Amino acid sequence: MYAVQEGLRKFGIEHSFQIQSIIYLYAQWIREGRLPVDPSWNDDLKVKFTVQDPCQLVRKTYGDDVADELRFVVKSVVGEENFVEMHPNRSNNFCCGGGGGFLQATGFAEDRRAYGKTKFDQIMATGADYCITPCHNCHSQIHDLSEHFEGGFPVVHLWTLICLAMGVLGENEREYLGEDLAEVNMPDQGEA
Repeated sequence: MYAVQEGLRKFGIEHSFQIQSIIYLYAQWIREGRLPVDPSWNDDLKVKFTVQDPCQLVRKTYGDDVADELRFVVKSVVGEENFVEMHPNRSNNFCCGGGGGFLQATGFAEDRRAYGKTKFDQIMATGADYCITPCHNCHSQIHDLSEHFEGGFPVVHLWTLICLAMGVLGENEREYLGEDLAEVNMPDQGEA
């Protein structure tokens, strides 16, 4: 999003379309009832979640407004009482260290992990069981940090939890869920 918006601005390209984050649409669809999420799956489990604010999405593109919408979505799917905030957060959140192509560049794993140690420590300080990421670069980097530094917390995509809270997350889409959530809201055979 940031790259497209910045390219349009930098090169003065006229356009008649709007670039919007899926986070805004998730929030809108939840409010409208079009994404019928139900956080009650977590009422008894009380699994705690924190969320990563991606640099490109929050700090560089949409600011705290999208971060607030992200929190609305997360709380809607896991339960408000099961959300644990990182500090600092939103536009001031620490970078995970995996963006801007750094994650895909070979030969820099140790540097990337060294930069990401601040993010790892920030996540660990929350005491959350899971870290939610709406960005694929953040997901890959934070997953690697959890494994490398032996954090023990799974990293899950936002859409995975939305599907879980709707009862439509298929058996083959649970790769990043821990054992505590592996069987939660499993759809009947033939429904997913």
